[in-house]
Amino acid sequence: MASTDLAFTPATELAGLIRAKKLSPVELTGAMLDRVERINPIVNAFCTVTADLALAAAREAERALMKGEAPGPLHGIPFSIKDLHYTKGVRTMSGSFIFAERVPDVDPPVMRRLKRAGGVMLGKTTTPEFGWKGLGDSPLTGITRNPWSTGMTTGGSSAGAGAAAAAGLGPLHQGSDGAGSIRIPSGFCGIFGLKPSYGRVPMWPISNNDYASHVGPMTRTVADAALMLSVMAGPDDWDRTSLEAAPDDYVGKLDRGIKGLKVAFSADLGGFPVDAEVATLIAQAVGAFGELGCVVEEVKPGFADSHDLIRCLWSAHEAGNYAQYLPQWRDRMDPGLVACIEDGMQYSMVEYVEARAQKLAYWDTVRPLFEKYDLLLTPTLSVAAFPVGRLNPQHWPQHVWDWIRWASFSYPFNFTGQPAASVPAGFTPAGLPVGLQIVGRRFADLTVLQASAAFEAARPWGQRRPALDRRA
Repeated sequence: MASTDLAFTPATELAGLIRAKKLSPVELTGAMLDRVERINPIVNAFCTVTADLALAAAREAERALMKGEAPGPLHGIPFSIKDLHYTKGVRTMSGSFIFAERVPDVDPPVMRRLKRAGGVMLGKTTTPEFGWKGLGDSPLTGITRNPWSTGMTTGGSSAGAGAAAAAGLGPLHQGSDGAGSIRIPSGFCGIFGLKPSYGRVPMWPISNNDYASHVGPMTRTVADAALMLSVMAGPDDWDRTSLEAAPDDYVGKLDRGIKGLKVAFSADLGGFPVDAEVATLIAQAVGAFGELGCVVEEVKPGFADSHDLIRCLWSAHEAGNYAQYLPQWRDRMDPGLVACIEDGMQYSMVEYVEARAQKLAYWDTVRPLFEKYDLLLTPTLSVAAFPVGRLNPQHWPQHVWDWIRWASFSYPFNFTGQPAASVPAGFTPAGLPVGLQIVGRRFADLTVLQASAAFEAARPWGQRRPALDRRA
């Protein structure tokens, strides 16, 4: 198999080839590392490449296979970890000069599980400083570029994971999502990303943002995400907020179809602006669900107004977590993050607690819709990817730090903790991907995966690849 084809082969197929001894884990890892070496200078998806560790893990996987040991579900399969998340013996910089030399001495649950399943870590993927925004640049690690058009943003904060998946720099990528940080880059980069139910995948250390952050898979196919989630999910005592339930059979039940589901569609969630080219593609994508046997109805959700709420909570959490670093590090921090922190410092304790009460009550405005419908479909984002270096598209309102308006479809479901995915829905006339968001009922991760897989089969996208190989 040609190395380029290997780079875009799903993990589900690679795993079968490895088990059948038709593909060497060392060969696969070497091919991925070679591709990272060629392509990463173009897109800047990886901030740390762990080539020696990856090859050592691949050789161990190969030895185990030759000895006849039972392979794990990810045996010999490359994966990446977002630079916000700890990795034992590998620097975890969080995109910030403040932690440029930090090397953790412990692996969190997700890392332990991916390794135990036989996965091979290629390295750490880029993130904006502390994951504070939905864009893909960091003062420490630079600009991460969209593989479909390198002058455009990847989105964030799982920027490198989105770029790596789209560019064929390994099949499996871990992302995290506190207000859209899996779904935003998935939408902009034309890949699949799942924010599972809150607590489905244990997190350690737990993010200090009031239970908003979720860990999940970012991949080129839905089946690969199901495979990765089956390894990452499940309770762990390190995270007392993790769900008690064991993972469902995400892989085995993936292709059971969605005939008969009641599906709601909202083009604007009750008033969010959406660019026309995005709205057109989303309306076309929604039609597939009727073809798949769902009952689809356009709705006016009636959710509570939430933009002032997210601005308060987002900036207050950034202030609470990072204001301590301003006296020493201000000049080397992202100026937008500094502005966000300073805004957050203006809120009183009473105002914050009042905002938190509004967040808790927000579920009561969302719950009625999901008592009637199995799924909700929306755009993933209001816009297609826009030029790097901007917080907001040129034709949108500008602000010193508020990037959230064009990402307003994502954060409501961090408030509620529901599973939500972004699946590629098409391309704009300029060739930029547009994502469709699929939101499920509480804990219905399997239903969201099944709906995503059915849509993927009805509107296949995986055959399209960015033209990076001609630039390398």
